[in-house]
Amino acid sequence: MKKEQILEVAIDSFGRYGYEETKWADVAAAVDIGSTALYHYFESKQHCLFEIMAKTVSDYRARFDKIIAERDDWNDALVTLLVDSFDISDQQVMRQRVMVAEFGRIASPRALPREEAARASARAQTRDLEFAWGTFLARGMQQGLLPENDPRLLTRAVLGLYNSVWHWYRPGGTLRLADVSRFFVSRQLAILGCPPDLADERFDKLEDAA
Repeated sequence: MKKEQILEVAIDSFGRYGYEETKWADVAAAVDIGSTALYHYFESKQHCLFEIMAKTVSDYRARFDKIIAERDDWNDALVTLLVDSFDISDQQVMRQRVMVAEFGRIASPRALPREEAARASARAQTRDLEFAWGTFLARGMQQGLLPENDPRLLTRAVLGLYNSVWHWYRPGGTLRLADVSRFFVSRQLAILGCPPDLADERFDKLEDAA
C-alpha cells in the first residue's frame, strides 16, 4: 500500500538525515506521487512522524506482552525482554532513531485532528509501556528477585539506557548490534541490581546459532 511506502521512506529519511532536514516534497517524489497527494494519507509531515512513533511503541509493547505471557519464570522473562529489544531490523533501528530524536514533540497538543490523534496515541502508549515495565519490575521485587527500589525510576533508567543507543548506533558501522546488545544488557541488569552476566548464556547461544 502507498501509505506503507510513504512511512518506509519517511523513516529512512528522518533517521538518516533528520526530521527537520527532510523535505516533505522529497518523500512524495520518492514514492512517485505529487506533494498534494501526500495529504490524502497524512495531514502533515508531523502527522506522519507521530504515526511512526505510535507504531514504534505499539510494536515494542506487543513483543513485551508476548514475552511476559509466554514465560512463568520472572528471570527468564527479564532476560528475554532485554535481549529481544535489541533483536531488530535495520529499518527498526532507524525507527528507534526517529523516536528518540523527536520524542519531545509528543508533549505538545496539535491543532489538526488526525495529527493530534496520532500524537495522543504515541504519548498514551508510551505511558502505558512505562507502567507495564514498572508493574513487571515490582513483581520481581515481590518475588525477592530484585532489590527493593522505586519501579518507576528503575523503568526510566532501563529504558533510558536502551534509548540512548539509538542516538549514535548506525547499521553497518564499526560496531555489531550483537556486541552493543551484550554490553548494554549487562549494564541494564546491573542497574536493576541483577548479576550483570545473567544474560551471558542467552547471548552465547545466539552467537552459536548465528
